[in-house]
Amino acid sequence: MSAAAEPGLAQPSAPRRRHAVITGGSSGIGLAVAARLVRSSWNITLIARDEERLARAGEELRRQRVTEDQHILCLSADVAQRPSVETAISEALESLGGPDLLVTSAGVCDPGRAVDLPVEVFERAIQTNYLGSLYALLACLPAMRAQGHGKIVLISSGAGLIGIAGYAAYSPAKFALRGLAEVLRSELKPHRIGVTIVYPPDTDTPQLADERARRPPETHLIAGMAPTWSADRMAETILRGLARDRWQIAPGFQMGMLLRFGSLLEPILFWHFDRVIAKVWKAATAQPR
Repeated sequence: MSAAAEPGLAQPSAPRRRHAVITGGSSGIGLAVAARLVRSSWNITLIARDEERLARAGEELRRQRVTEDQHILCLSADVAQRPSVETAISEALESLGGPDLLVTSAGVCDPGRAVDLPVEVFERAIQTNYLGSLYALLACLPAMRAQGHGKIVLISSGAGLIGIAGYAAYSPAKFALRGLAEVLRSELKPHRIGVTIVYPPDTDTPQLADERARRPPETHLIAGMAPTWSADRMAETILRGLARDRWQIAPGFQMGMLLRFGSLLEPILFWHFDRVIAKVWKAATAQPR
């Protein structure tokens, strides 16, 4: 049984099956990307913290394999801990060879206003969302450079394009990924390593369900300006963008406009945000008649 290769992704020079490393791959966008790649005959390494969820994801992917000799490697690691990430990726590369693709999808979101959040929440956001991506790509880069090709996909957020009230810890960490992507895009091009950053709107994942239950009301109203996407549709959009060598992917009309015209739209958006916040605070402080 044959499978069509995902277009646009670099073919390795050696006659081996392509290998994708995906952090946060046990659910959500990471798992959806993995499923599409498995159906295109890739080997997959999933890296995630939750061993039980990781095992279920691995079984789900094995059921979708094109051939029995495809490998699905599931490794438990906390991306916020550099030794943990480095050990997992070292094992993955030893088992399945250098990565043709790295997707850093692991992330956390603890919504809340800055004045209400303990400093540990800010630290956790940077350690997981930013440093977790950095640790993974630094662990993969030597192998990508040695083989002369590779692609890195950093999953940011719409909240990495504009600061949103109630995302005091989350938004800055996602902004940091944008800066990293802009630097790496230029630095890695001579090594034939491509960098792509993705700015998803709300995506129907277990993390979003948990986050929505804890969002401040103004955050819910502002984030609701863009429709919620399915994880599979997001994965399809990401892989289509890679096929077109897009270095920035902003799915949907709202994210696309924000990416292209953000500086022009900011005054209007902040005016709207201020009105939303004022309405929420007025409702919260209103006294019964």
